[in-house]
This record gives sequence, C-alpha cells and structure tokens, in this order.
Amino acid sequence: MVKLIAGLSGTGKTQRMVNEINEAVERESGSLVCIELKTSLRYDLNYKVRLIEYQSYQLEGVESLKAFISGLHAGNFDITHIYLKSVHRLLGTDDPGVLAEFCGWCESFGADNSLSFTMTARLDPETAPEALKRYL
Repeated sequence: MVKLIAGLSGTGKTQRMVNEINEAVERESGSLVCIELKTSLRYDLNYKVRLIEYQSYQLEGVESLKAFISGLHAGNFDITHIYLKSVHRLLGTDDPGVLAEFCGWCESFGADNSLSFTMTARLDPETAPEALKRYL
C-alpha cells in the first residue's frame, strides 16, 4: 500500500502524518520507520518509531532513496511501514512524474516485502496528475 498525503505548504500534511504514525504504533506489530531530511519530528513521534535523518547520509536522487529503503529492509525484515516526510525533498525534485515513478516502485517493493508506505508531498491534490491520484 502507498498513501500520499498531498497539499500545498501550510495545509497540515505533517501533523496529519504525525497523528497517523503515533496511532500506528498502537495497532501495528512490526517496526515503523520515518525518514525525513532533518529531524524536525524528534519530539512529535512516539519513541518506538525509528526516525532517520536522511541528509546525514549525504545521498541524493531517486535511485539513492530506493537503495536506502532497500537497505533498511535488508537490515530489518520486521519493518512493516515506512513514512517519508516531504518526499519531494528526499527525491531532490518537485517533478510529479518522478514522484509517480517512485510511488510505483514503492507499491511494487511494498507488495513484494509486506511493507506499507505513507508520504507527504507538496502537491496540489486538485491538479495532481492522473498517475498520482490513485495514491491520494
């Protein structure tokens, strides 16, 4: 499953994701991971959630993010849900086509490995391309 929380700046995407993560801690039995560029959510998330500061690994681009996620899974098969805050920043682009391709990869990787993905993106849901609407 891939879920995209989309909206323009200031529309509450982050708070919505924080609430979902903290609720998921109570209902999911596996490990939860939240990847963000910087650790701005340090005090907002339940201590059971693995918070990762992506910029500290000095990676950039779509392929690097895919490899990073693959490595996380290879190191811990108990991960059941990966959250990505501001996925456009992690990908290094605002291009909706790149985001759609990445969401497709997440869907395939998640299905193969029993993982769910939830991500926030600075994107107007009203004008989102058809390729992304299925994840909204």
